Amino acid sequence: MLTSTIHYGLLIALAIALVVAAFTDLRRRQIDNWLNAAIALAAPAFWWASGLSLWPGVAMQLGVALAAFAVLAGMFAMRMMGGGDVKLLTALALWIPPTMFVQLLVIMAIAGGVLTVVMFFWHTARKQKDKLAIPYGVAIAFGGLWVLAANYLPDGATSALTA
Repeated sequence: MLTSTIHYGLLIALAIALVVAAFTDLRRRQIDNWLNAAIALAAPAFWWASGLSLWPGVAMQLGVALAAFAVLAGMFAMRMMGGGDVKLLTALALWIPPTMFVQLLVIMAIAGGVLTVVMFFWHTARKQKDKLAIPYGVAIAFGGLWVLAANYLPDGATSALTA
């Protein structure tokens, strides 16, 4: 019972951290390192509360996070993604099982596309001359929250997400 309480408490903390990441990225176009570090450092507590085995469970989480970091760092090097976004997705890969992480990436990509279109029209309507900066942390947080809601909330609470 205690591990179940800790499990859901950690999921709530992760959801709050994702909302904070979205708002700070929207406001300042920056996701703070302390927030990404807190998400990453809390993952082992989540593994324990979830009853995840060291092999293959934890090893798989670490492998997915390492692979995500490698791919995303390459995107950062090509200036396709911000550093805070790379760190946030890598930290989320420590929490979310591989199949759900793919789901997160798909939802994030759709949300990011919608966000880009909305930001483009907003930028154009305001006749801004500076470069358009997309706060992709919003899309990452949306994808993360979607996956958490769809996979961890009780069945009745997620009927709107999975229908």
